[in-house]
Amino acid sequence: MNNQPNNLNQAQGNIRSINGQVAEVEIESDAFPTLFEILFSPDDPATILEVYSQSKDYVTCQILSNQDRLYRGMKVVGTGTDLKVPVGTNVLGRVIDLFGRPQDSTQPIRTSAYLSIYSKAPPLTTVKKDYTLLETGIKAIDFLTPIFKGGKVGLIGGAGVGKTILLTEILHNITSRYSNVASVFAGVGERIREGQELHQRLLDSKVLDRTVIVLGQMNENAAIRYRIALAAATQAEYFRDYLKQDVLFFMDNTFRFVQAGNEVSVLLGTLPSEQAYQARLQTEISTLEDRLIATEGGSITSFQNVYVPADEITDAGVNSIISFLDTAIVLSRSVAQKGIYPPIDLSQSSSSTLSQALLGQSHFKVLTEFQQLSDNYNRLSHIVAIVGESELSPENQILFKRTKKVINYLTQPFFATEGQTGRKGVYVDRLTTVGDIALILSGSLDEIPAEKFLLIGSLKEAGIIK
Repeated sequence: MNNQPNNLNQAQGNIRSINGQVAEVEIESDAFPTLFEILFSPDDPATILEVYSQSKDYVTCQILSNQDRLYRGMKVVGTGTDLKVPVGTNVLGRVIDLFGRPQDSTQPIRTSAYLSIYSKAPPLTTVKKDYTLLETGIKAIDFLTPIFKGGKVGLIGGAGVGKTILLTEILHNITSRYSNVASVFAGVGERIREGQELHQRLLDSKVLDRTVIVLGQMNENAAIRYRIALAAATQAEYFRDYLKQDVLFFMDNTFRFVQAGNEVSVLLGTLPSEQAYQARLQTEISTLEDRLIATEGGSITSFQNVYVPADEITDAGVNSIISFLDTAIVLSRSVAQKGIYPPIDLSQSSSSTLSQALLGQSHFKVLTEFQQLSDNYNRLSHIVAIVGESELSPENQILFKRTKKVINYLTQPFFATEGQTGRKGVYVDRLTTVGDIALILSGSLDEIPAEKFLLIGSLKEAGIIK
């Protein structure tokens, strides 16, 4: 980021107070800074302030640099512009911070294209709803909660249930099979280790050269973490609007975006709302989500990890995020403890694509049949846990075993975990998944033990059918 004023007629002033990550600047010039304008100090060009609110003769700013280097009386000047980030094909394959500075090497980003992180949502007349299914190669997702191009997908769960691994697998599978798709990954408030591991996984799987990674991790201050999601959205918008491409947008973690906004709200002294969240909670989420849509030029399909604090899915912040999603994939700790990966909670997950018109007759029929059996399976599981499977009626025993086989079949080894598990990752297309499950439910495979269906690809690849 180049902190140089565009002309000599820029705002000038001095810092009069510093409170944590908030500074008040007394303006001494006739020119007055606008909202979101970036200010810096001629004495220390690394100083970055952003105007948050205005008064008669001073402005309140959020500090986007190291606040320890600021002091009362420090001179600051305006740049005449808000925060802009480098965009374009030259950013692909790179890891950058909020200001577009490279984090993967000392090689600078060579691009002349810069865009504001505060762009507006596209006009309603340009919005286009495309119900083309986007295949992930992950059986459980493609069968239970199918995804359409331009949709919003949430991977929802507590700590340690595999959200980041699943997100990385989706990125790998789609990017490696669609050549004209760019990917943008926003690391919002996550661990530094996870950023490094993601970079290495994408490098190893040869999809890094079509991915932009924007990181603002948990060691950064709240103002930076909050803006990382907006900066990443700007990257995605450039590919959609200027290059007319379909874009995959990944964010880990959307709850951390909400959390950062809450921290900023507290620092600025605004009154909290329900459950101590900021009063602007819905507005802040919609400002981001409304930019991540499909238009006539291209689409942005977003995949968002949503951390659930203390596994409490009724949390107000989590519910606010879920209200914007087209597909909610809930990952359950109890399912993971049974060795089912991905540990998707069938009863709480949902998708707006579950209709015959979108899925086709065969998929919709098999899915409907499985959902009915799954409800019965959950009821029978309580009985089996107490008195054993042998106490069920012969008919219920058959249906119970078939459902268990489908649940086991919906697990699979991931490319993202090959190094940890020693199992080679697999990709299974949607129609193969539907056909395999239909075969299981038909009773043709009743003689095969349920354990044979665990962590496999297709039935043919596993040698169960010829």
